[in-house]
This record gives sequence, structure tokens and C-alpha cells, in this order.
Amino acid sequence: MTADPARPVTRLPRVVIAAPGSGHGKTTVATGLMAALRAAGHAVGGFKVGPDFIDTGYHALATGRIGRNLDPVLCGEGLIEPLLLHGARAHGRTDVAVIEGVMGLFDGRIGGEGFGSTAHVATLTHTPVVLTVDIGSTTRTAAAVVHGLATFDPTVRVAGVVLNRAGSDRHGAEARSAFEATGVPVLGVLPRDATVSAPSRHLGLVPVQERDDSGAGVERLADLVAAHVDLDALLEIASSAPDLDAHPWDPATVVGGDRPPAGSGGYRPVVAVAGGPAFTFRYAETEELLHAAGLRAVTFDPLTDTVLPPGTSGLFIGGGFPEVHADALSANASLRSAIRRAVWDGLPTVAECGGLVYLCQSVDGSPMVGALPAVATMAPRLTIGYRTAVATTDSVLGEPGRRVTGHEFHRTVCVAAPESASGDGRHTAPAWLLDGVADGFALDPSGAGTATLHASYLHTHWAGHPELARRFADALHARAGALVTDRASERDEVLS
Repeated sequence: MTADPARPVTRLPRVVIAAPGSGHGKTTVATGLMAALRAAGHAVGGFKVGPDFIDTGYHALATGRIGRNLDPVLCGEGLIEPLLLHGARAHGRTDVAVIEGVMGLFDGRIGGEGFGSTAHVATLTHTPVVLTVDIGSTTRTAAAVVHGLATFDPTVRVAGVVLNRAGSDRHGAEARSAFEATGVPVLGVLPRDATVSAPSRHLGLVPVQERDDSGAGVERLADLVAAHVDLDALLEIASSAPDLDAHPWDPATVVGGDRPPAGSGGYRPVVAVAGGPAFTFRYAETEELLHAAGLRAVTFDPLTDTVLPPGTSGLFIGGGFPEVHADALSANASLRSAIRRAVWDGLPTVAECGGLVYLCQSVDGSPMVGALPAVATMAPRLTIGYRTAVATTDSVLGEPGRRVTGHEFHRTVCVAAPESASGDGRHTAPAWLLDGVADGFALDPSGAGTATLHASYLHTHWAGHPELARRFADALHARAGALVTDRASERDEVLS
């Protein structure tokens, strides 16, 4: 890579952790490496290839920093290096970045010939690859597989391998010796250890926010990796990555900088962001864009908070597991009622996936917010995949015909409620057409022509579509400004 003298040059040691396929222990090794390197005194940045929200939660626990995603499908190829650099500088000094891959090394979007794969991201970021290979039921064959991966694409540099789930020292030694002929160095052999396994359910690993033992589990991973992997050799590989010459992604630049305040004293309208164990799915850049657009993001927990944050001018409910926490969410009737009234009153609201389910009448019979004319139920199969979405109507996220790329990842389905109690059902339209299929709701409770609620199963990465953040921020500023004007008029009437 030849650096452009007009562009900045950034030194960032980095490594991609990849595998021949799912189930080889990428998350185990990547998270363990992050935690072990941090314990050794290094400032570590954690990244995940693809749209996955759950693995980044483990990365955050291991590094003490926000976990971030690098997804060429959701954000475009040109943003991957800038987003990597942004994530590396957002928390101060970064000594090394560890990028966990997705699926098999060369597996990407269906029909895309590897687009969005781990190898694709490694190429875009000029990052060496360390493979994780499960040798639980093999020895020499694992070396043949790695030899094939290392020679399949000459633009991808496989610089080392960590052998995982060795049954014994003898088993590990046999597998290690087979790699001598491949030229790919073995950086370590991890023993089979059931104490470091993470529980799973219908959408993959259980998020760290729902596990009381997650901190202790990550510590055990750090100890395991530190004891069996040559961290110095891994750092040497990471340091061999060439300098980067892209400009870091800047949220203020893409949304036009801070907006003028809605009131005096630098007031920022509040956007209430659902959090807590039930709503863990959102990208870090979403809140950074909202802040850059002049808003103040305040997190609330729908499981425990009985009211929305004071001064709420907008609402963002990302994905998560409302179906798992349905009883507790249902029991919080005060908040459900407050959200329903606010939505029907025209509060600018965006809900993705789990947020859509929460706004329905119910999920598997448990009452939810009831702002939408639909009920949610668990389905027998997982819905997953990238989607091309087209807006059907004017809303807080865009105008009719707005086209974005997003991702679906859910085991629930929403169907029309037998009896609608969702305000004025006459002013609803699908939120998107996902590959031509209607999905979600764009709700215009006032009938003014612009939907103030946009709820869909689609997850979008706003760094790839900053126009969504701008549109949403505009709606919040307009609402906050109108409230300020109304209060001033009321004050003047009292004084007169």
C-alpha cells in the first residue's frame, strides 16, 4: 500500500481472528486475546466483522471499551478503514486492535462472491489473519485445511494459527507437528475446557448483560489464552500490519456538525434510548451520530424505569430480547402506558426488531406497549439475512423511495391484531419494503402526512446511512423547538 502524502498516516497494530467456519471458537479466542492483552497492560480495541451485536458485548467486557462492527454490506467498502480508525481513537490510545471474523474466512453475503466476508475486511484494512481451528476430532487434516485457506487468495495473508480444543498434550503435539510443512506458525494450542463455554439460545450466545458470571468467564478466557498462546508472537504479527492512510470516520462531519440549540443555554433535545438486559442491540455509532446532531442520548431500562427520561423529545428502541423478558416488561405497566401515550401524541420514534416487538399489543400473549395494531409470536425458524429496504411513505427516517441496506435477525413474527387499539389505524403504512416485502409500521397518529413512528424488523447501521440520523434529529429538534415556543407562549399569557 502506497500512502498518499496528502492523507494522514496512522500506525495501528492489528490482527484478524478468523476460522474455517462457524463453531471453531473465534469468539472464545478473540475475546480471550483481547482480555489477555489488556491484562498485560495493552490498550486494546475490539471489532467484529459483520452485523452481530452479541459478540461485541463480550469484546466490550474484555477491553473495557465499546465493541464495534466492521460491515462492508451495511456501511460500504469505503467506510471500513475509516470506521476502524475512528474506533481505535475514540477511547484514547490503542496499542492493538483485534478484529473477530464472521463464519468461515471467505464466507460473505449470499451471492456476493465473498463480499462482506472476514477475508474481505482483512483485505480492506490490510490486516494479517490468525486462524482459529477446532482440532477436537482431527490432527493432520487441520493442517491441510489451513494450507488451503492460506493459499486460496493471495491478497489475504494468513500469518498464524491457534489450535483449539485439544483433547490432551499428545493430541496437541501431533496436530502442531503437522503444521510444520504448511509454513503457517502455530501460536498456541488451547485445551478442551468446558468451564469457558458460553450459554446459547435462539439468536446465538446469551448477551453479557444477562449473565451475572460473564465477567468471571472473560477472566477465565484471559487466563487460558495467556497460558497457552504466545502473545509476543501475536503482537509481532499485529505490528507487521502496514500503516493506514485513511481519515478516521467523523460523526460530526457526516451529519453537518452540531445543530443550533432548541433553547437558550446550549440545550440539547433528549432522545431516550432503550437499554438494559432486554434491549442490547444497537451500534455505537448511532448514539455518536445523535450527539453530533445536537441531541443528548439518555439511556433508560424498560424493565425497571417507570417513566421516560425528563424532557424526552424522541425515542429510539433498538433490538434485543423482549420475548425473553416479556413477563418483566409486561409488569412495568406504567412505562408501557407512558410510551403508548407519547407515541400516539407524535413523539418521534424509531424502533428496530425487538423494539418493534415491544411496541406491539403483545408477544406470545404477554401485554406489551400496544402502540401498534399487531401481535408478536415466536416462530419455528430464524429469519436472518441482509435486505435492501425501500421506504414506502414520508417518515422520521426518510422520504418515500429512500433506499438503504440493513439486516434481519429474529425468531419472532408480527401479525395484525384481531382488534386494533393503536390510536388511529387509518394512518399507518409499511415502514419498509424489504426486498419487495412489506415490513413494519410507519405510524402517523395525527394524519399530518409524516409518520412520527418508524418501526421495523430491519437493523440499520447509521454510519452507512447518516441521512437517517439527520432526518431523525431534524424531527427531534422541530419537536423540541415547538415545545419551547409553546411554553414561552404559556408563560407570556400568565404574565399578561
